[in-house]
Amino acid sequence: MKERLQKLRTFLFARHSVPFFADFADYLRVLPPSDRFIFGILGVLIAGLSLISVYALEKKILITEPVYGGGLTEGVVGSPRFINPLLALSDADRDISALTYAGLMGEGPDGALIPVLAESYIVSPDGKTYQFTLRNNAKFSDGSPVTANDVVFTIQKAQDPALKSPEYANWSNVAVTAIDSRTVQFTLSAPYAPFLEDTTLGILPAHLWRTVTNDEFPFSDLEVRPVGAGPFIPREIVRNKNNSITSYTVTSNPNYPLGRPYLDSLHFVFFGDQSSLQNAVTSHAVESASGVTAKRVVTAPYARVFAVFFNPKSGDLFAKQPAREALSVAVDRQVIVKNLLGGYATAIAGPVPPGQGVVSLPVPSSENRIASSTAILEKGGWKLDAGTHEWKNASGETLSVTLKTANVPELKRIAEAVQTDWKELGIPTSLQLYESGDLNQSVIQPRAYQALLFGMVVGKSDDLYDFWDSKEQASPGLNLTAYNNPAVDTLLTKIRAETDPATRVKDLSEVNALIAADYPAAFIESPDFVYAVPNDLKGVILPQITSPADRFANVENWYRRTESVWPFLARSSR
Repeated sequence: MKERLQKLRTFLFARHSVPFFADFADYLRVLPPSDRFIFGILGVLIAGLSLISVYALEKKILITEPVYGGGLTEGVVGSPRFINPLLALSDADRDISALTYAGLMGEGPDGALIPVLAESYIVSPDGKTYQFTLRNNAKFSDGSPVTANDVVFTIQKAQDPALKSPEYANWSNVAVTAIDSRTVQFTLSAPYAPFLEDTTLGILPAHLWRTVTNDEFPFSDLEVRPVGAGPFIPREIVRNKNNSITSYTVTSNPNYPLGRPYLDSLHFVFFGDQSSLQNAVTSHAVESASGVTAKRVVTAPYARVFAVFFNPKSGDLFAKQPAREALSVAVDRQVIVKNLLGGYATAIAGPVPPGQGVVSLPVPSSENRIASSTAILEKGGWKLDAGTHEWKNASGETLSVTLKTANVPELKRIAEAVQTDWKELGIPTSLQLYESGDLNQSVIQPRAYQALLFGMVVGKSDDLYDFWDSKEQASPGLNLTAYNNPAVDTLLTKIRAETDPATRVKDLSEVNALIAADYPAAFIESPDFVYAVPNDLKGVILPQITSPADRFANVENWYRRTESVWPFLARSSR
């Protein structure tokens, strides 16, 4: 046996010519069966170990990267009517507009503004002139190039008061000029640091819209079959017997400037209310939706603040700070966030949403809020009547509140919680609910309220001017508390023109503290944006959200299919 093995070893390690394998096969045939069996076992072990080693090496070296293909079924409340960045009103309108149109600028995965249709831009030293150069390969979905004339047409349409565009206020004081076919210039009447946010407005193709009159704009077929330069292109629209759109499918745009989306398509299904949408997510009729619960959700900060705004002009009770301060401190923000909002919010004590580097203010604790509120009222000259258990001032007036808000589930629940907290303090509180349109017309515009539970959309730049500058007190201004603080006015004007991020944060922190100290409102919470997505959907990175459509900021990078490749074969990152 030892002799045969020695011969085999000598044979294997000797130099051989091409006939080696044939000779080796002949040698194996002359071995006894027992030796061939042992040799076979050794061969299998060596082969197995080799395969395991190769697999382990591949797992260590190979990288996983997204590939094109697949789709996503999304549920949305409402039905789109105006798929047009100049006229979009509903969330459904804005969702499809965000997918089919593109602006000069857009948001990157980290929320920073990046060029989309623009190749580059420059800003003048005085901050009043912005000049953009368009990409030379930017195209609309019909194949026509995006030019400076398209940009000028879009902005001038937004500025046309006869069109009644929601974008009018953003552009009314901006001059726009086409320098050449690829260069467009904006001139502002005064420096405005957040201006670049406005340039995310989707650009319309002038050659298709130029002959459409303002009266015809809302009824054009282009409103539901848009031609834009966004990441997706309309493919299929389904309507019901009432001609309302029930589903809408878009397909990926291979010419999108930031790269063809990995997903081949997005299929939208529209629902009448949030409850129906939640049921569709639970039953897997749709795969993704915002504002619902699911096994997997992605969250992001919402650039919104919800508060109870006090109207000092509704009577003497709210003209003085003690009553406002006591009502604010009495609200149990932690309970609202935890029990009513499922933890998807942040309790706040000032008008600036958390994050962005602004110094947060301490929130009144749940444990001491009633005792603290009682002390504030007593110091302010109020006394708790032992018989009625109501607070009265020296004039015999009773401290009571009528709280008004919109008749939507979330606001109703928060209003009921605030009502309970104030009653616990000994302040009778009645609650009045309004449909959203009626609330705006009958309550907000004429300032017909003592206390109003409402939300402020402050935007990504935390521009508080419209909400707290004293010049915005009268409707259509949004200063809902008739707030007047000269120091705040000065800072708000300065912040609008300030381009240095560190200085802006410092000034915003000061504004936040100054307004909070005056208690014009009971600031309650800043919500999270909650987006339910399937487990296999990757690449979803949400920026700070102003409108739900912002969730599609980097939709071209979402993917469901992957492959493993050697690093030297990987595609370069976008």
